Amino acid sequence: MKKWFFLLIILFGFGKIYANAIFIPMDERQSNHLKAYGIAYWILKADREVNWLVNYQGGSFLMEYTAVLENECRVRGVTYEIISNADEAEILKTIANPNANMDAVKLVKTAKIAVYSPVKISAASFEDTDAVLLVLKYAEIPFDIVYDEQIMRGDLVKYDWLHLHHEDFTGQFGKDLQKMSAQDMKAQEDLAKKLGFKKNSQLKLEVAKAIKAFCAGGGYLFAMCSGAETIDVALAAEGIDIVSSKFDDDGIDPDAQSKLDFSKTLAFDNFILSLEEESGMRRGRSFSNINSSANGQGWGGWGEDEVDSYFNLFSFSAKWDIIPALLTQNHESQIREFMGQTTAFNKKTVKSNVLVLGSSKTSDRYIYGEIGKGQFAFYGGHDPEGRKGFHRTPTDLNIHPHSPGYRLILNNVLFPSARKKKRKT
Repeated sequence: MKKWFFLLIILFGFGKIYANAIFIPMDERQSNHLKAYGIAYWILKADREVNWLVNYQGGSFLMEYTAVLENECRVRGVTYEIISNADEAEILKTIANPNANMDAVKLVKTAKIAVYSPVKISAASFEDTDAVLLVLKYAEIPFDIVYDEQIMRGDLVKYDWLHLHHEDFTGQFGKDLQKMSAQDMKAQEDLAKKLGFKKNSQLKLEVAKAIKAFCAGGGYLFAMCSGAETIDVALAAEGIDIVSSKFDDDGIDPDAQSKLDFSKTLAFDNFILSLEEESGMRRGRSFSNINSSANGQGWGGWGEDEVDSYFNLFSFSAKWDIIPALLTQNHESQIREFMGQTTAFNKKTVKSNVLVLGSSKTSDRYIYGEIGKGQFAFYGGHDPEGRKGFHRTPTDLNIHPHSPGYRLILNNVLFPSARKKKRKT
């Protein structure tokens, strides 16, 4: 009897006894694409490796089997398969085929993540509407909040990855006196004074320069919406007054445009500042013509039909251009467009050495660049699942577990963990 009992244990346990790996598909079979990234980060945090299978079934993940990992996938609602040594070898053989536009990239460590956000000093509900904060929480990926005070005291050296809240680095409070309350503005001004600056714009410039130095020193910078636009506007305008008198006590330098230094910027050049003094709900909120929505097709032009327009992700060689290939992993090649104060990037203002990862006919939506030892990616728009970028209604990611637009954010989160080669084309 005991003999038969042990035989049954062996037979029923065979699959898991000889299981070699857990395969997490990222195509249409995946029940929760966003939480799958959280599983990958969780494994890396436990000092275990993850294989990111670039262009294989939507950019799938392969990792060594453990019962704890299997349970975690179940708990988080992530679709997975237990595969054998032979199955794993067959997958890797398929990927290694020289004719296959695929690659297996090892993820070897977690990036220490910081999110630049005013949530600790401001009464505004930034935490509920910032896409990166939302998706990091949803995917259960840990992060720290930093803001001007932490950056000015040098705390960025503690981190590998920094996201910029949709910040106005020109010091004009987003050019929106209807959205930015007097209490929010006072909190910003008080912080500037505490740190020894007469104007908010002076503090924001120093913060922008510190962020640029972080990136050039080897950090990874990910910015969305107005954060991506205004950091370059602030850097180019160093030493030039571009701030309207309604935000400080003096006026704009009449020669501001001609004095801009585009050699100081990260991604954009030859842009034209929006220096109007009036504060219209739409036009007065533009910082420059970097924002392609400033031409009337964004804030002032799109209606409910915005959900029917899409931008395209470009296809890159996984074996030759691994960096852009990693950043564009997705189960969809077309991403529904979404709005923001900086909805998209004017093609004419994107630097020639910056790589466009995704674009529409009229604008670039997703770009990548390098500076010094570091890298950055800028993503236009406020919320990939928001119906209107200027509405402050929080997005519930439980309703959007497959969001291809949010996947692009999470590609950037895992990107610094990858052992990757420089692009060859």
